[in-house]
Amino acid sequence: MGETLFSPILKRGGLKVADEINSSYSVIMKNITKTFPGVVALANVNFELEEGEVKGLVGENGAGKSTLIKILTGAYTPDQGEIIIFGEKFGALNPIIAEKKGIAAVYQDLMLANHLTVQENIFLGNELSKLGLINKKEMTKRTNELLANLGYEGIIHPLDKVRNLSSAHKGMVAIAKALAKNAKIMIFDEPTAVLAEKEVKELFRVVKQLRNNGISVIYISHRLEEVFEICDTVTVLKDGKVVGSRKVEETTEDELITMMVGRELKKDLYLERNIGEEVLRVENLTNNKVKDCSFSIKKGEIVGIYGLVGSGRTELVRALFGADPIEEGNIYIRGKKVNKPSPNSSIKRKLGLLPEDRREQGLALRLSVKDNINLPIYTRISKIGIINSKKEKDNTFHFIESLSIKTPTIYQKVENLSGGNQQKVVLSKWLASESEVFILDEPTNGIDVGAKEEIYELINDLASRGNAILFISSYIPELMSICDRILVMREGTISGEVTRDEFSEEKILSIALKTENNKVGVKND
Repeated sequence: MGETLFSPILKRGGLKVADEINSSYSVIMKNITKTFPGVVALANVNFELEEGEVKGLVGENGAGKSTLIKILTGAYTPDQGEIIIFGEKFGALNPIIAEKKGIAAVYQDLMLANHLTVQENIFLGNELSKLGLINKKEMTKRTNELLANLGYEGIIHPLDKVRNLSSAHKGMVAIAKALAKNAKIMIFDEPTAVLAEKEVKELFRVVKQLRNNGISVIYISHRLEEVFEICDTVTVLKDGKVVGSRKVEETTEDELITMMVGRELKKDLYLERNIGEEVLRVENLTNNKVKDCSFSIKKGEIVGIYGLVGSGRTELVRALFGADPIEEGNIYIRGKKVNKPSPNSSIKRKLGLLPEDRREQGLALRLSVKDNINLPIYTRISKIGIINSKKEKDNTFHFIESLSIKTPTIYQKVENLSGGNQQKVVLSKWLASESEVFILDEPTNGIDVGAKEEIYELINDLASRGNAILFISSYIPELMSICDRILVMREGTISGEVTRDEFSEEKILSIALKTENNKVGVKND
């Protein structure tokens, strides 16, 4: 077949390579500065990426990672500095030039057209044609070649609808789409946020394959263990500046965390708590996504829910909150049966749900911090349809201060806040509504290590004040660090329960993988 898309990048397409530039670098960014109104996002940042290198890019939310990547992909124009791609200098890039120079990004939001097929997504905007007509046969052939290079031929089919694929397989389609454009520099932005452990390992295999074939990779993740697993080097950003770069074999997680946040983080998150009476009981809850789920939670208790992707974790708590219908089963809150649960009735019964997708389901992005925090209580702070603006503002300032929400003003749109601060706004909303049961679905997803510690401290504080916490996470170490016990789900049902004195990753994962007839700690009829 000759040179493939995975062949080492040996040709430069006639680019003029300056003599003083080391030809082993695919990217050199010099003195990059970018400001927004009232904010210096990047200040004289220098960043280098070698051919065939996997470089981690880490830092807290707001450190400047996204801004740097958007400058490299041409979405933003730097105020000053220069960018050198395979030896060719640019004052700035735009998306078209960036794509021509082989720069491609795979974001957590994969930006795929779910209603189209795999091959239609891969060649969207670059359809192969013959005699002016779309050459579907050639597109199918090329799609199979791309999938084969990724190790997915026969697993993902060119004519599959993207909406029917798993999150991991959608990610592979996004990678194949980038490779179809002859990508030489791949950027992965939080690619494992919604993947199960097995799928993460598969992604790592593909990233290593890219590296072995001369493709340079920038890998952004808040999970530092992933950086040590997959990266050769790592660059740390803090407050828009490069704090330092290290070879991963010559550093530690503790050193990187200290560089990122400027302090050491607490090692032991678990606090002894006074567990009170039962607050919530679920009996045999069943719908089209979950079946026969039963559990309870008490005041002051933090109960984790773990399961692989597709196990039914999110579906269970959505049904519990009344966001999805229930076909069978009963829910009791403080001993009283809930008839026809709905989000409105759940809020009245002091249940609060922090959804997995905070941006789509937990926030009104175009509204202000003030509006979002007060959304559940406007009826309470209004009289004959007129909002008490003093109570509204006092309430907002109270939670901004108590949760240390970083926002320039209460009128700032929440879409402009960092992930950690957005999460705090969602929590503030339920604190304002005086919730007593907090259902937290992936509350630290996409949040930096410093903000995570603040969220953990808040969760511990909520539990210590007698609130019940249901904590859903796909990251076992996180659950073990803070929970009193962990429920494990598989195929829409609760397969087992692990108490704190039994915690181990191996035990929890083994329950998640057991068949229905081998449930652990769950009574079978």
